[in-house]
Amino acid sequence: MQSSAVAPTRHVKAKVCLVGDVAVGKTSLIKRFVQDAFDDRYVATVGTKVTKKTVEVAWKGAPATLDMMVWDIMGEKGFRSLLRDAYFEGAQGVLAVCDLTRKETFYDVNNWVTMVRKQVGSVPIVFLGNKCDLAERLVVSEEEVSRMGAMHQAPYFLTSAKSGRGVEEAFQALASAMSSRSDA
Repeated sequence: MQSSAVAPTRHVKAKVCLVGDVAVGKTSLIKRFVQDAFDDRYVATVGTKVTKKTVEVAWKGAPATLDMMVWDIMGEKGFRSLLRDAYFEGAQGVLAVCDLTRKETFYDVNNWVTMVRKQVGSVPIVFLGNKCDLAERLVVSEEEVSRMGAMHQAPYFLTSAKSGRGVEEAFQALASAMSSRSDA
């Protein structure tokens, strides 16, 4: 006789941090992922903001729901050291974002990743080249973003918070990476 009881789906939480310079689109990417919305008015993030979205994952091979607690941080260079400890504490995954229309934001992604690794060790990272919809203004190539990902053994995505391109896939890739390596 077989039991008709179904094992409960595991429910887990994970802290995810977005990093990148001012105005690369971190807040817009979160809004697109969580609310499937976009607002082209720029409002600078002050301090940090936490948003949650639940996604389905395979947690250690079994179906599970994952609450992604997505932390947004201001990108101002002067505030990095002030917020670093509290912001990164307990992070289980990172989305490192550059603006494909501003080369300096691409170069600075390495500094963000170095800071993250110093603080929390080797957590899964996904690289995002954002604003890919602005084709006529792009100065960072997909090849460059790909090389950055390869250098850190991490996946990359070209994204557009405006059109939604690559956003869901990037967050899902991070969720999968976290769930496959988690000790939770």
